[in-house]
Amino acid sequence: MSLLLPVVGPDNPALHSIISVQKAKVKDGQLSCEFTEQRAADATRRAFALTCHEQVHPDLLHALTRLVPHLCLLTEQLHETPDFWPDEAEELPTLFRSFAVTGFSLSKDSAGITLIGRRELAGGKVLNLTSPHVAFDDETSGAYSYAGLLETAAQQAVAEVEAALRGKCAPDRQLLLSY
Repeated sequence: MSLLLPVVGPDNPALHSIISVQKAKVKDGQLSCEFTEQRAADATRRAFALTCHEQVHPDLLHALTRLVPHLCLLTEQLHETPDFWPDEAEELPTLFRSFAVTGFSLSKDSAGITLIGRRELAGGKVLNLTSPHVAFDDETSGAYSYAGLLETAAQQAVAEVEAALRGKCAPDRQLLLSY
């Protein structure tokens, strides 16, 4: 019987497999993901669906928050204002507090994305949101104006998902012991 490894990739840390994320979502602080992995460029792809039992790293949560303004525009929940786009390091403005991106789905070869999220309504109920698919290289007249910004934010989120698959997770919390 073989042991299941807690992370994805080769046994040798110096080698990296090729991971292609198709879907990812965070629920209750845990990552669920569908992806393919190749041990080498000429190897066959193996498909996986995985739920990590560790809490996700704050960097992944931050990368998902960078997608919130796009979710709001794509689902027509908010309209763009002069101060709509937050700086990378700053927290999201209060305008976005009731919104969250919980996951995404990438099209084949990562040519586009569909965002999945939620909005907490005033009465405490939750409205689930799914954006229309956005092609990153769409140059038609009805294309999403911020596809380039969305692609950059999506690449950062995918990089954090890949890091989580390779073992990056939230540090264990040490409880204080009283004597």
